[in-house]
Amino acid sequence: MSSTVKNIRVDCNPINKENTFTSGDFVSGQVTLELAKDCQIDSLSVKFKGKAEVLWTERHGKTTVVYHSKDKYFSIKQYFIREQKGQEDDFQALLTDQGGKAYCNVVAPGCHVYPFTFQIPAQDMPSSFEGSVGKIVYSLEARLSRSMRIDSKASTKINFVSRADPNSFLVLMEPQHESKDKKMKFLNSGTVGMDVNIEKTGYCQGEGIKVVASIQNNSSREIKPKYCVYRKHSFFARGKRRVGTKDLLKEVGEPIPPSANQTVTRVINIPPDIDTSILNCNIIKAEYRLRVYLDVKYASDPEIKFPIVILPASQVPAMEQPPAYAGFGLTAFGNPNQPAWNAAPQHPFAPQTVEHPFAPQPVEPPPPYGTYGMYPPMSDFDKKC
Repeated sequence: MSSTVKNIRVDCNPINKENTFTSGDFVSGQVTLELAKDCQIDSLSVKFKGKAEVLWTERHGKTTVVYHSKDKYFSIKQYFIREQKGQEDDFQALLTDQGGKAYCNVVAPGCHVYPFTFQIPAQDMPSSFEGSVGKIVYSLEARLSRSMRIDSKASTKINFVSRADPNSFLVLMEPQHESKDKKMKFLNSGTVGMDVNIEKTGYCQGEGIKVVASIQNNSSREIKPKYCVYRKHSFFARGKRRVGTKDLLKEVGEPIPPSANQTVTRVINIPPDIDTSILNCNIIKAEYRLRVYLDVKYASDPEIKFPIVILPASQVPAMEQPPAYAGFGLTAFGNPNQPAWNAAPQHPFAPQTVEHPFAPQPVEPPPPYGTYGMYPPMSDFDKKC
C-alpha cells in the first residue's frame, strides 16, 4: 500500500443471522478508501464473482504434472470512478453518490465510503466450498487504479448456499432399504445377515438418521452392529480425478449373542456444522454415505452403504409438510461431465456491468426421476473400507 493510500477494504452487509446468501438475493456493502493526501484516481471499481477451481500436482517419474480446472459462474463489475476509454465504457455501470452525482476522480485526504448493491444471478450454482485441492468461492473485490502505480486491491468472501428446488423433493424423501447375508468360514460357523432401512435420502444439518436393522446372528460368536458416516471429496481436471475420504462419526451398538435375531433401532445425529452436499458442480463433488456393518471377529465384516444428501438447515421452511429441499444436481451424482439443470432467472437484475452476462434462456423441464437412476454406478466409491 502506497503512502497516499493508507487502506482500502470491501465489506458486505449480512441479510440474515447465518450470514448466508442464495440465488436472487441482493448483496449490499461498501468500499472504504482511506487516503493520507490528495489522490487522483483513474478508476475505482468493485467486482462480484463466483467460480469453482481445482489445482493439484502429481509426480510422474522426473516430470511434475499440473492438474487445473476452473468453472466460472458469473462476473459482474460496477465502477465508482472510471476513465473514458473507447466504446467499451458505454456498457460499464457507473455508480453515483446519494445525490445522483458522479464521484470525483480527485479525492481529498480522509476516509471515503462508496456503497454498492449487486443481485446474485437466479440460476443453479453450487454452495461455497473449501477442500484440499479445490474450492468454490463467491467474492467481492475492490480495485483502485492510478497512473504509474500498482493497483490497490481488497476482497472479501460471501457464504453462498444453493437455493431450494422443489424438483428434488420426491427423490430426497425416498426411503432406502438393503439386505446382506454372509456365511462364516475358518474360526466361525453359521451365517449372519442384516436387513436395514432408513427413512429417506436427504437430511438437514443437525438432523438424526433413523436406522432400523433386523439382524440375524446364526453364527457361533456374538456380533456388534456399527455405524459410520463418512464423506468423499472428488476433484476433476484434465480427465483425471483426485479423491479423498474421511470418517466423520462412528457409533457402536449393543452386542447380539450367538443364535439370536434382533431388530435394532439407532438414531445417528448429523453434526450441525457439517458441510452440505455438492452434486451440481462439474469439477468438485462433496458426497456422503452412511455405512452400516456387523463387527464379526476373525471374519470380514458384512456391510451396507447408503448414499445420503446433506442439506442446509437454514432453508427448512416453517411448515408441517416436508420441505422442498435444495437442488444439488442429484442427477449429476458421480458424473463430472453431466451438466446441472439451470433455472431461468426469476427476478430482473439491477443495472450492472456483466462481463459474462447470463441472459435467460428457454429451459426444457428435466426428465422424470424414474428415467434415470438417482445415483449412477460408482464402483470405486464402494472400495472404502
